[in-house]
Amino acid sequence: MSAPSAPSPFRLSERARSLKPSATVAVSSRALELRRAGVDVISMSVGEPDFDTPPHIKAAAIRAIESGKTKYTAVNGIPELREAISAKFARENSLEYAPSDVTVTSGGKQALFNAFFALLNPGDEVLIPAPYWVSYPEMVALTGAVPVPVPTTPESGFILDPEELEVRVTPRTRMIVLNSPGNPTGAVFPTEVLEAVAGVAQRHNLVIVTDEMYEHLVYDAEQVSIGRYAPEHTLTVNGASKAYAMTGWRIGYAGGPKAVIAAMNAFQSQSTSNASSVSQYAALAALNEYEETARFIEMARRAYRERRDRIVAGLNGLGLPTPTPQGAFYVMTDTARLHPDELEAARLLLDEARVAVVPGTDFAAPGQVRLSYATSLEQVEEMLRRIGAVMS
Repeated sequence: MSAPSAPSPFRLSERARSLKPSATVAVSSRALELRRAGVDVISMSVGEPDFDTPPHIKAAAIRAIESGKTKYTAVNGIPELREAISAKFARENSLEYAPSDVTVTSGGKQALFNAFFALLNPGDEVLIPAPYWVSYPEMVALTGAVPVPVPTTPESGFILDPEELEVRVTPRTRMIVLNSPGNPTGAVFPTEVLEAVAGVAQRHNLVIVTDEMYEHLVYDAEQVSIGRYAPEHTLTVNGASKAYAMTGWRIGYAGGPKAVIAAMNAFQSQSTSNASSVSQYAALAALNEYEETARFIEMARRAYRERRDRIVAGLNGLGLPTPTPQGAFYVMTDTARLHPDELEAARLLLDEARVAVVPGTDFAAPGQVRLSYATSLEQVEEMLRRIGAVMS
């Protein structure tokens, strides 16, 4: 007779148990099942460029490997890259961050994670315009702080109303998180909105953490860094993933006050240490060989804009209200005509049209789904044909 088994010693922490399961997992799992079964599923859910990393960037990585640049680097990145990032901030964003005010991370997500843990205490409140990228509120909550959504509307193009922001400021508010151009909406906040948000931060002594990962993917608007209007309140986060098609290389960076950057470096020193050395040299080429990089960015931007125009016109023509995004490579679509619940609408599109989209549930966007046009124009056309067949 066997002895009764003891309780497992592996008890998950409260922090691990607090993470919310994604409401989109079931839809994603179903899409994978269909693909494994050989079903032709068009994915409109991928949040990364469909273009390959430019040749001059890959060549720089190969040279780094061949010359033995494969060892540990400083936790905050190689000096040459931090100098190039400092120059980039000045050249492209009119931001003055010395190389010592810059840190290099394993992707933009780590920069945000480090910043939140360096700046937030339990009970602090963080204002986040919604719809939002799913990781912002989860990372904030992991620190013990409280994410506070600030709603925006499709009718406004998901542009933040600074008055809606300010009315949610309380004595516990510590931070504002901005993402412009935004995921999932593609919204680009106008200059007057950024100036007003900077004013809110200054009046209430708040930190602004601005995620500008999509800054080069702007079509009918001007992208401006909010740090120009409230430099003493702003931490600017960016990276190589979207503009340079370097998602898998995992290079992010941030610029901000020395004390904050030092604290972020301390957190990184006790977690991942430095970002990949080879990836750092690749990112250095992206920034320093800028004429080549700029040609790639312009080629990609033209392609994205053509796809955006087609997908917006096509979805609206099918009776699915879709605002025109000004940046990034996403559209948000009202799927009430398909089903009032966005999860059910996403399942219907997958099962009947064989089109994979992301329900707005985790973005705080009820009744909507996100589609990515980081795919070929031919795929966009076929997606519209399939959805049209389902709705006819």
